[in-house]
Amino acid sequence: MKTWLPKTAFLLALLLMPLAVAQAQDEGEAALWRALKSGEAFAMMRHAIAPGTGDPAAFTLGDCSTQRNLSAEGRAQAETIGARFRKQGITKAAVHSSAWCRCQDTAALLALGEVETLPALNSFYQRSGRAEQTAETRAWLTAYEGPWPLVLVTHQVNISALTGRYAASGETIVARIGPGGEVEVLGALSARPE
Repeated sequence: MKTWLPKTAFLLALLLMPLAVAQAQDEGEAALWRALKSGEAFAMMRHAIAPGTGDPAAFTLGDCSTQRNLSAEGRAQAETIGARFRKQGITKAAVHSSAWCRCQDTAALLALGEVETLPALNSFYQRSGRAEQTAETRAWLTAYEGPWPLVLVTHQVNISALTGRYAASGETIVARIGPGGEVEVLGALSARPE
């Protein structure tokens, strides 16, 4: 006589697995938000959606008309991400940004505080100075002390160089500086709307 219990239990486990995965993801995100709120970690965000790659040949820093800029979808994405921060209790942050317009606009649309330009966050895509600029960013983070959660808005190449992680448009890498000055990635907050 065959028993149906093991097969039923197996099928039930398969059905419940997505719920367990979703719960673990929610708990992981909650830990990242706590780390940001407490100041234990910082947020390093890639600018929101700006179609294309790199910059046009006539690129001029300070002239947004010569740059790759946020699309309407990117502007909405940045506002949504800012709303997620506020929903998690982060209503004010120390916001630092690359001088590139797509980063400045993303940072402003987060609506978490005044945006300060930090040249160490400027893109070095197709430019030299990657190692020096990454070291400058790491040194700045090591010395940083502030009363608010820290949000850095920058470019994918900068995030990858500092953290070893790729970030999609609008994705936020949550990391901290370890005791030896190394960058320790705690996780990532996706750019998806809630």
